[in-house]
Parts: sequence; C-alpha cells; structure tokens
Amino acid sequence: MSTAQEKLLNAARVLFYEHGINATGIDAIIKRAGVAKKSLYNNFASKDELVATYLTLRHQEWLALYEQRLQAADTPREKVLAVFQAYEDHAEYAYEHGFRGCGLLNAAAELPAAAPGRQAVRRHKEEVEAILVAHLTALLPGDAARVRLMARHFAFLLEGSISRAGLEGNGDCVREAELMAAQMMEAL
Repeated sequence: MSTAQEKLLNAARVLFYEHGINATGIDAIIKRAGVAKKSLYNNFASKDELVATYLTLRHQEWLALYEQRLQAADTPREKVLAVFQAYEDHAEYAYEHGFRGCGLLNAAAELPAAAPGRQAVRRHKEEVEAILVAHLTALLPGDAARVRLMARHFAFLLEGSISRAGLEGNGDCVREAELMAAQMMEAL
C-alpha cells in the first residue's frame, strides 16, 4: 500500500465513521489526508471503491481484535465469548469523537440495497455468525439445528448490543450481552 493510499484510507476511516459516507465529500478526505486530488484517483477508481476498501479495512480491524481475544481462549465456550469480547473492544476503542456504533452497520444504512458496500457488510456479519457456528459446533457436537439457532441468537445479541452501545457511547451493553450468552451456554 502506498503512502498516499494509506493517508487517504486513514482520512476516509475517520471521516466516514464520524460524519457518514454520504456526508463526507472527496474534498474533505483529500484535505484531511494532505494529498493531491490526483492521488485519490491514482489509488481508487471512485468514491465507491474507496468506500469498499474502507469497509474491508473495518472488517480486518475487527478480525484482528477477535484473533487477539481468541489466543486467550481455550474452550469452545471461551471462543464464543471471544467474539463478544472483540465487539466490546471495538466499542471501547478511543475514537476521536466517541463510539457511534458499528461502522459497518452505519455504512450499510446509508447505502442502497444493491450497493457492493452493503453486500460486503452482509458478508462480514455472515462471517461472524459462521465463526459462532464453528465454536458452538465444538460445544454441541451432533446438534446442528440447535447450533444454528443459538448462533443466530448470539448474532442478534451482538448486533443489538453494539447498536445500543453506539447510542450510549461505550461497551457496557456488549458486556451485558456477553453475560447473557455465557448464561445461555451454562444452561446447556
């Protein structure tokens, strides 16, 4: 990745999250990045491509948080809870102007239904659910229907709690969701 591309992505990451995709113009991104307009178009074919790259970056950031939490998890139960903890880490990150919720869901709310960026967000959320399925399968071998249902419940807990955390500006709701998930697994 070139230096100009990194600067543009860092600027877009902050501005898209703080102000939204539609409210953030190319000129604001270029100004914050401190690069020439030509640098933007040398690195990205369009704003849509920049948005898609931003969404991929957000997904990679979450995966890195999850991988860190996963390293400390030994059991399938702990691995499920690592997903919740990575969401909490995301909510507790020191954003310039505070936590505003899931950047991916915020972006999806602004994009048309058929937009590639919106599809990228859906793929990320499906990947999170697949991670839950994998860990729950290890916890409940041979019970695929129950695993899928519990993974769906946990995915809804995660998304609901991260949305509410965005309103409250901290990860408290995600911690509560993690406790609920732990209690549900203890009841197995």
